[in-house]
Amino acid sequence: MEMITGLVGNLFYVFLVLALIAFVLLLEGLYLAWNAYRGPEAKRIEQRLRAMSAAGGKGVETSLLKRRMLSEVPLLERWLLGLPRVHELDRLLQQSGLRWSVAFFIGLSATLSIATFLMLGVVPYLHWMIQLAGATSAAALPGLYVFSKRTQRLHRIEQQLPETLDLISRALKAGHAFPSALQMAAEEVSDPIGGELRIVHDEINYGVAIDTALNNFAVRVPSTDIRYFVVSVLIQRETGGNLTELLGGISTLVRERLKLLGRVRVLSAEGRMSAWILGALPVVVGAIINLINPKFMSVLWTDPLGLKFIYAAVVMMILGALTMRKIIKIRV
Repeated sequence: MEMITGLVGNLFYVFLVLALIAFVLLLEGLYLAWNAYRGPEAKRIEQRLRAMSAAGGKGVETSLLKRRMLSEVPLLERWLLGLPRVHELDRLLQQSGLRWSVAFFIGLSATLSIATFLMLGVVPYLHWMIQLAGATSAAALPGLYVFSKRTQRLHRIEQQLPETLDLISRALKAGHAFPSALQMAAEEVSDPIGGELRIVHDEINYGVAIDTALNNFAVRVPSTDIRYFVVSVLIQRETGGNLTELLGGISTLVRERLKLLGRVRVLSAEGRMSAWILGALPVVVGAIINLINPKFMSVLWTDPLGLKFIYAAVVMMILGALTMRKIIKIRV
């Protein structure tokens, strides 16, 4: 009897050990599965695939990559593929550096629009056109955010370009080939331009012609300075010449342009601030008055003459904003 009891006790301990081992293996399996789909390496590969698909090249592989990244839902994916200019929207998302898909972008815009329309419907004495305008403005917020991130990313790439060109020039002076110089610059320079150069180098390694890879680079990064670099390299490959001196000249040109652009931005800062204040002042004052005395403001959208005043004010504000933007925006 004691032997049977001891055997049962030993089996119980063996079972506990096996259960512990199974639990540890389960955790490890879950971690490996998560790392394979959501880990840093998987995200890096996904970002590279998105970037290569956004380059706008033709072919079966590229089209497959484009279809994969529009949406993970097959039905929604087929619907998105039928939309006009959907790939241009996908390229815009890629240029912004965000990890948004086209389906997420459209869903976010629609959600903000519907939620804003319903919330404004609760406000008393509010005309339905104000609700529609608010919903439209809310739907445009994700697009404005994407454009803002795109502008910041392009500005960051332009800031990094002179240093990158100097690095490529030094690598060429040391005797490296142009693809090797691109690889060295991609490893030394931080993102975002480092990641773009890695994509160019990978495309060349996978058999894409250098001209095509550089053109894809210019499509992914719609910057004038990047186009200067790409066109200069392509012309040098056709006609010959000293690429090292050419890249050094482009680097100096970009540095001087950025220096002049910085001075222009400083001098035009007052005008930009005035434009923002003058544009926001009527909307803010109208909202405050509506909160304090809704009946007083409701005359604007309940009386036909008030609606005419609103239409005229909106048109004049739009014209004024466009005029001030044209005055402030100085192309360098």
